[in-house]
Amino acid sequence: MADLPFHDRADFDNAERGFVAQLTPAVVEAADGKAIWDNDAYDFLSGDCPQTAHPSLWRQAQLCAKQGLFEVTDGIYQVRGLDLSNMTIVEGERGVIVIDPLVSTECAAAALRLYRDHRGDRPVTGLVYTHSHADHFGGARGVMDGTRDVTGTPVIAPAHFMEHAVSENVYAGTAMNRRVLYMYGQLLPRSPEGQLGCGLGMGTSSGTVSLIPPTVDITRTGQEETVDGVRIVFQLTPGTEAPAEMNFLFPDHRALCMAENATHNLHNVLTLRGALVRDTRVWARYLTEAIALFADRADVAFASHHWPTWGRDDIVTFLSQQRDLYAYLHDQTVRMVNRGMTGTEIAETMQVPPALERAWHTHGYYGSVSHNVKAIYQRYLGWFDGNPAHLWEHPPVEQARRYVECLGGTSAVVGLAERYVRDGDLRFAATLLNHAVFADENDSAARRLLAQVYTRMGHGAENATWRNFYLTGATELTGRPSAGTTDTTAPDMLKALTIEQIFDSLAIRVNGPSAWNEHFAIDWHITDLDERHRTTMSNGVLIHETSPSGDGADLTLQLTRQRLLSLLAGDGGAGGLGHDGDMTALQRLTAVLEEPTPDFAIVTP
Repeated sequence: MADLPFHDRADFDNAERGFVAQLTPAVVEAADGKAIWDNDAYDFLSGDCPQTAHPSLWRQAQLCAKQGLFEVTDGIYQVRGLDLSNMTIVEGERGVIVIDPLVSTECAAAALRLYRDHRGDRPVTGLVYTHSHADHFGGARGVMDGTRDVTGTPVIAPAHFMEHAVSENVYAGTAMNRRVLYMYGQLLPRSPEGQLGCGLGMGTSSGTVSLIPPTVDITRTGQEETVDGVRIVFQLTPGTEAPAEMNFLFPDHRALCMAENATHNLHNVLTLRGALVRDTRVWARYLTEAIALFADRADVAFASHHWPTWGRDDIVTFLSQQRDLYAYLHDQTVRMVNRGMTGTEIAETMQVPPALERAWHTHGYYGSVSHNVKAIYQRYLGWFDGNPAHLWEHPPVEQARRYVECLGGTSAVVGLAERYVRDGDLRFAATLLNHAVFADENDSAARRLLAQVYTRMGHGAENATWRNFYLTGATELTGRPSAGTTDTTAPDMLKALTIEQIFDSLAIRVNGPSAWNEHFAIDWHITDLDERHRTTMSNGVLIHETSPSGDGADLTLQLTRQRLLSLLAGDGGAGGLGHDGDMTALQRLTAVLEEPTPDFAIVTP
C-alpha cells in the first residue's frame, strides 16, 4: 500500500475535465415512481477512507461516482455516472450520434435530457453499439423512443452482435442474473460498510432493458462509415472483452473510442457472473493494432466506462500498459502451465511487473490477477488440473460432511475456524466454515461466523466484485436468497431470438430423465415468417431441424412467431395453434419442460 502513488491526482483531473453539469438530484425513476438509479447514494465517498474499505478501491469508487455531462473534445460529450456504462454523444450536421445507450431506457432518456438541456434539443441521427453486453444496448429505446421520426436512422454494431447479445443473456441468463446480484452487490446498502460500486462503475440500473436490432454491420477493420456527416473508421476486435466488439476513430475529431477494451482497471478474462472465457492473447494483439492504426491520429481516447485520456503520448502509454498487462498474464500463465503448475498455483505465484503495478489503471478493481489467471488456465486446459484425486471428487455437500466428520463434527470445525480467524488466516477459516455450513446448513454458529469472515474479507478486498461477492454471501447467510433485479429476457430480447435460438432455449429446459422414454416429432410452420422447422424428442434430447423433408411428424402446428415465444414462456395451451395430427405430442413436450430457478442457493447447499 505504501508504494501506491496516492499523491498522483491525474486521474481526478481527467475525471473532472470538461465538466458541464450534473443531474440534480442524480436519481432516475421508472414510470411508477420507483428509483431505478440513485447516484446520490454514494455521497458518503466524499469522506476519508474508513477501516471497512481498501484505500485503493475507495479511490476508484470516488472516481467512478463522479456524474454528469462532460465535454470530451469539440463536438463529443459523455454522460457518466448515470448507469454502469457511459453514454457518448457525438454532434453531427443535423443531430447527434449516441454511442452505448446504457443498461435501461429510463437512464438513457435521462442522460439524453441532460445533454439536451445544455447543448440543445437535437434529434438522434445515429446509434452505435460498441459491443454485445447489455450495458451497451439496453437503453436503446430511451434515445430512440419513437417520439421523433427515426426512419432510416442507422444502428451500427460489430458483426455477429445480435447472435452474441441474445445468446449470452437468454441461454444461461437465469444463472447469470443470480450471480450478477452477487457481483454487483445489487441488494447491499450503499455505505462504507456495503457496496462501493464494482470498479468498472457504480452498478447497474434496474429499469427497462430494450434492444433495437442493428441496421449496419461492421465486418472488417478499416471499414469507414459516415453518419450525419461524421466520419467513423472501425477496428473489429472479436474475442476480446466481448465476442463481438469494436474500437473506432473519429478522424475529424481526432478522438478514439476504445469500447471496453482499455479501461481504467484490469478487466475480467472470465467475469464472475459467468460467461465464455475471453482470449487475452488476441486482446493484447488488438491493442497493439489499435496503437498502430490510431495513435498518431488521436488527441483523446475515451471508452464506454471511466474517464478519457488526453494527449498522444499519454494515450500510447495507457494503451501500451493495458496491452502489456493482458499479454503478461497470458504468456506467464501459459509458461507456468508448461512447467506443470495448476491454475490455483499460478494465481498464487503471479506478480505483475513493478512498472505496471505502479499504474493505477492496471489494478484489479473489476477483474483480478487471481481469477484472470485461473480463467486463462481454464481456456487452455479446462477444469481438471491433471491430479487423479480431483477427477471424481464428491460434490460439495457430500465432501463437506466427510471433512466435518473427520474433524470431529460441526462444533469442532467452528472451533478450529475461530482459531484461524484469530490468527488472521481468513481464507482457510472460510474454507473450514464453508464445509461446516454445507455439512449442516442449519448450524447457526457456523453460518454466523462464516458471515463475519466473509464481511472481513470483503472489507479488505481491493477488487470491488470480490467485495460484493463476500458481502452478499454474508448477507444471505443471515437471511435468505434473493432473485436478481434486472430482466435480461425483456420483450426486445425475446423478439431478437431467431427461431433456431427459440428452439435451443426450449431444448435446455427439457428435464432429460423425464423424457428418456419419449419419442415424437413436431413440425412447426411459423406462418408469419413462412418458415418450417421440426423438433424430435430422442433419448431426452430435443433435436431441431430446419426445412424438414418427409412426413415423419406426429403433429404439425401452424402458429406465429409470437405464439411460439409464449410456449417458451410456459403457455402450453392450444389457443392460437392450427394443427394436424396428434395434439398430445405438444402436451408431452410441455410436460417435460421445467422452469429455471432464479434464486438458487450459492453460499448454502
